Amino acid sequence: MNSFKAIKFDTKKSEFAKVLRKRVNQYFKEKSISKHSNFNMVFKTFFMMSLYFIPYSFLVSGFIDSYLLNLVLWSVMGLGMAGIGMSVMHDANHGSYSKNKRVNDIIGQVITLIGGNAVNWKLQHNVLHHTYTNISGMDEDLESDPLMRFSPDQEVKKFHKFQHFYAWFLYGLMTISWSVDKDFSQLFRYRKKGLLKLQNIKFNRALTVLISTKILYYCYAFVLPMIFAPNWWIALIGYLIMHFVAGFVLAIVFQCAHVIEKTDYPKPLETGNMETDFFVHQLNTTANFGSRSRFFSWFVGGLNFQVEHHLFPNICHIHYKKISPIVKKTALEYGYPYHSFATFFEALSCHTRHLKQLGRA
Repeated sequence: MNSFKAIKFDTKKSEFAKVLRKRVNQYFKEKSISKHSNFNMVFKTFFMMSLYFIPYSFLVSGFIDSYLLNLVLWSVMGLGMAGIGMSVMHDANHGSYSKNKRVNDIIGQVITLIGGNAVNWKLQHNVLHHTYTNISGMDEDLESDPLMRFSPDQEVKKFHKFQHFYAWFLYGLMTISWSVDKDFSQLFRYRKKGLLKLQNIKFNRALTVLISTKILYYCYAFVLPMIFAPNWWIALIGYLIMHFVAGFVLAIVFQCAHVIEKTDYPKPLETGNMETDFFVHQLNTTANFGSRSRFFSWFVGGLNFQVEHHLFPNICHIHYKKISPIVKKTALEYGYPYHSFATFFEALSCHTRHLKQLGRA
């Protein structure tokens, strides 16, 4: 059954998009630099991978008898896991890590090393979220959990009035669900919707790859550390802590970019299409935060420059800080919003207030 129906954006109001593209392209031309990765990006790749695999190597060495040290190493792996997701595989699966498609495909597959699946991720993130940002029924990031209400278009349940309290625990479970059942349910759902066919993805092959990579992931990430742990249950607790740390970090970074008081939740017209141009839609539904902190920007893979990322996902995140003044100036010049929070905690507070408002609407 093919139930997917694309929503089109207004292409007549594209002067802003043309001018912005021209100015950003001019920046790279004048600086004589590539839109893709550089040495700093390669260094970050090795750092994030090391942040995950060095603690792992200690865990499977058999020399760590301390329960506390075991849990600390698992926690550090959680930070490494989040770092790989935000700073390495994210760019690669957007095609912005390298100008070479094969390099992007290879690096993008590191998502399987942290329990995910590149096919599903690209469909949910690149196709549905980036194209239909904050549109209920299309952007699956708004439909992530029935216990949460992320959009004013979603039905209000009685328990939603407490969501600004329990959301933080659910955020920590995000990657556990991702590694256990979500990839399977997504793959079957995307086949039913016709998304796999639209992207020329063979279901049987995708399912075979998914099953085999999940088996390999659990063998190396869970079974092997359990064998070498001082006690099997400490490995189980550590594994859950790793996923909770990673899920929590990933969730709060992404939620602060879209599910906040400032952003819109636009609806299609009666024709089924959108009133605005695609670039304007991204400005209306996306926000930046904490752009002054160099370390924060570095660790979260430039995802605090979410506006620039949504407008230019084909540009590596290491360039977002430099092109952000161009984007902001052009947006304000044309009378469009440029949502931004001075700090991450300001954005997090706004997200919390918004959850509370949505829960009591």
